[in-house]
Amino acid sequence: MSEEHGLRVEVVYALPEKQEIVSLRLPPGSCLRAALEASGLLRKYPEIDPENGKFGIFSKLAKVDAPLRDRDRVEIYRPLIADPKQIRQQRAAEGKGLRKGN
Repeated sequence: MSEEHGLRVEVVYALPEKQEIVSLRLPPGSCLRAALEASGLLRKYPEIDPENGKFGIFSKLAKVDAPLRDRDRVEIYRPLIADPKQIRQQRAAEGKGLRKGN
């Protein structure tokens, strides 16, 4: 499909229990916000905040006004519930305690 006939785009939202993938066709010149709105995910998941949320195109952070290209993958990011660095430090500390007891 050429760009003059529209853009093929996927919008992805990963939840802990499942992943939502919505395939869309959008008019040429569409931006990330248009993909979010057309996907229906904003209505389905009200916790997604298009004004303050984090979004990306193929793992690179992007603003909602970022232009899309054919076959782009728009990603909706959720906030971290724990700091990965802190979790690794806790696991390492727990591991040291276990080794001393052996």
